[in-house]
Amino acid sequence: MQVPNSVVLPVGTHVDCCEEEEVKEKSHDIMARITAMLAERKNNLTHLINNLEGSEEPKFYVDQWERLKEMESCMLTILNLVTVNCRDHHDIKKLEATILQHVKNEELFPEVVRVLPPVYRQVEAAIVDIAQSEEMADHGMMDLQHLLSKLSQHEHLAHLGRELLQDILRYLHRIGLVVWYEEISHLESTVFLQPTFLITMFKLLVRYRLVQQLESIS
Repeated sequence: MQVPNSVVLPVGTHVDCCEEEEVKEKSHDIMARITAMLAERKNNLTHLINNLEGSEEPKFYVDQWERLKEMESCMLTILNLVTVNCRDHHDIKKLEATILQHVKNEELFPEVVRVLPPVYRQVEAAIVDIAQSEEMADHGMMDLQHLLSKLSQHEHLAHLGRELLQDILRYLHRIGLVVWYEEISHLESTVFLQPTFLITMFKLLVRYRLVQQLESIS
């Protein structure tokens, strides 16, 4: 809800546990709940914005007002729910085909028709090679300048500059190949070439009743 122009495809699983008519009822109910949730969100934002604008000292709430207006402008497109039986290979292929069909829709994803310069593909391929090399640590973390140095060793990337690399990393971050938190000052010089490492790390750190578990250690 906080990402501009988001597109969401709801997926209902376990249809093998329901009768055909029940699947239709549940699908309709889910879409109705989503519609109601979005309408409630819009009303709440409008109410909060109106309260700030009608306050006695609105100038004190400019930051809050701007943030709320920014959230209000985030358009969210909800596609029709897809129901699948995860045990059925045919259903998985159906889901895959549905996703690809939506992704190729220029109205939903205007950038899908953008032609990338060849250097983007060259850097992407080189990063994949670096990430899969034996010398790469399991955590896949690499200093941005060191990554630039490694990439520059490739003959066709010898003239790759830092600014261009940063543009390419933003693209690779968006498609999920790497993770680069350029907006966080402590992490802006670090590129995660193995995003799955972050998932593993978060699973270890973000745990149910973590505080209680730590307090129980003598």
